[in-house]
Amino acid sequence: MSLTIDCRPLPHFASKDLASVRAVFSGATPIPLGQAWLPAPEPDFAPGIVRTGWRENSLIVFADLSDTDVFTLAKRHNDRFWELGDTFEIFLQPPGQDAYVELHVAPNNLRLQLRFDKPPAARDADRFTSALIHDQVFESQTWVKPDKQGWCVFAELPLMALIERQALGPPTVLSSSTWRFSFSRYDATHGRETAVISSSSPHTKPAFHRPDEWGHLRFSLRPQRP
Repeated sequence: MSLTIDCRPLPHFASKDLASVRAVFSGATPIPLGQAWLPAPEPDFAPGIVRTGWRENSLIVFADLSDTDVFTLAKRHNDRFWELGDTFEIFLQPPGQDAYVELHVAPNNLRLQLRFDKPPAARDADRFTSALIHDQVFESQTWVKPDKQGWCVFAELPLMALIERQALGPPTVLSSSTWRFSFSRYDATHGRETAVISSSSPHTKPAFHRPDEWGHLRFSLRPQRP
C-alpha cells in the first residue's frame, strides 16, 4: 500500500546550516527508507529517514542517511552516480502527467538530473543520454556527519519547472495538488561488489521506476506540528 504524506509549508530558515535545517524539519512526517521486496532487510542495510516541506512553490527535501562508508567517485554533474558510490534519489511526477524526473545528489553535492516520458525498460547508455537534463533544475546541499557515520541531503526543487504546461494548462498552486513521489538510495561500501539499495516505496521487486508503487505527496496549507 502506497504512502500518502502531507507536505506542509515551512517557515524561514538558513538552508546552509545543518542545525537550522534539522530544527525546521523536526515536525515533518518521517518517511523511512526500506527494502519492501525482501522478507527482512539485508545484513548491510543502513536506515535513512526523509522529510518534506514546501515554500514559494518549491518542494524542500531533507534526508538523514546512516552510512559507515560515505564516498563517491563522481567528478561531474550528471555522472552515472549509482555506479560511482553513494547517491540519494528523488522521483517526482506531477499530477495528470506521464513524464517524471529522477534527481540524484551525491555526498560531494554533485547532482544528476533525468527526465523520462515513461518508465524505461532498461537503463542502457542510450536511454541515459537521452534522459539527461542539462540545465540545472534544483539546488542542493550536503553534509557528512562529523563522526563519519552518515550524511545528510538538503534539496530545493522549484516544482513549476517540472510541469509540462502544454499538457496541464496554467500552473496550479501547490496547496491544491498531489504529486507522486519516491525516495531511494544506493549505499555503496568499499570492498562490496554491489551497493545496498533502499526505497520509501513498497516496491515488490528492486526496481525504482514503478510509479504505480510510489507514494502521494499532498501539498497542504496547514503548518507543521511544532
